[in-house]
Amino acid sequence: MPGNSRAEALKAEGNKFFKGGDYNAAIQKYTAATDIDPNVPAYWSNMAACYEKISQFDKMEEASRGCIKADKNFVKGYFRLATALKNLNDLEGCIKALESGLAVDSANPDLKRMKKELTELQRGETVAAYLRKCDEQASNGDIAGAYKTLELASRLDAGNPDIDRMMSKIKPKYDRMEAQRRAALSPDEVHKERGDDAYKNAQFEGAIDHYTKCIEGLKRRGEGQSDLAMKAHSNRAACYKQISNFDGVIEDCTAVLEVDPENVKALVRRAQAFEGVERYRFALQDIKTVLSMPREKVGKPNVDMCNMMQHRLNRTVQQLKAGNC
Repeated sequence: MPGNSRAEALKAEGNKFFKGGDYNAAIQKYTAATDIDPNVPAYWSNMAACYEKISQFDKMEEASRGCIKADKNFVKGYFRLATALKNLNDLEGCIKALESGLAVDSANPDLKRMKKELTELQRGETVAAYLRKCDEQASNGDIAGAYKTLELASRLDAGNPDIDRMMSKIKPKYDRMEAQRRAALSPDEVHKERGDDAYKNAQFEGAIDHYTKCIEGLKRRGEGQSDLAMKAHSNRAACYKQISNFDGVIEDCTAVLEVDPENVKALVRRAQAFEGVERYRFALQDIKTVLSMPREKVGKPNVDMCNMMQHRLNRTVQQLKAGNC
């Protein structure tokens, strides 16, 4: 809604100065209008447009935030703010401003266009950073690291000629190194790696077969609690989870926890499996164990997930108790 007549008159004067290219004079008029009525977003928006013209983007940011404060549904305020933050090289803040604006008007073409441009810009910068890292890794003789970095870059920008050019140099070296490394593996290690490959290709039954052969071979040699065995148990548990074989998950996670009682991944997986077979109290106990550990060891994603599980499991256990009364 327009402000009082004096503020509107100041805005009109500011508009005349803006059209004439006298942006500092226009800013003075718009500022005076906001002093009279700070709740009219157009005054702030026009002020922000002036600051953009004279490349004072920090001031543009302030005016844009004033615009949004005056009216959270005034979409142009978010566009102004995003423009200011982009020019201040605050790309993360810019995207947040765009997303906030799109939450108000999801079809706004200006916001959608800028977000698309910014996403492409960020992707390009990330790919460039990967390529610089790859070049540094290759120079230091870390061919495996360079190859993995290129794979990450390829996922972001498949077909990029710079990535393809570098890959043509790195991949033959990596393949030779991999062939030599795999030739030196024990039969159990071979099965473990074949299981890993099958898992990556979503061939869970085949992966289970390889992990089982790895575990059985290690047990025959008295190495059933080795690091390799624990990795095979953990990975087989992940496969069992994918095919909803919760008893298998519980068995493998228990094998890991007998050796490493504070293995967060095994505790969380086993809790999820216990919940899947309706053994809620056991699930709750594992979750409580995880939540009793230092937060930095568990990690925020696991803490958040375990808190939600604990709430859900507590409710389920209480309902079961009430049903048995």
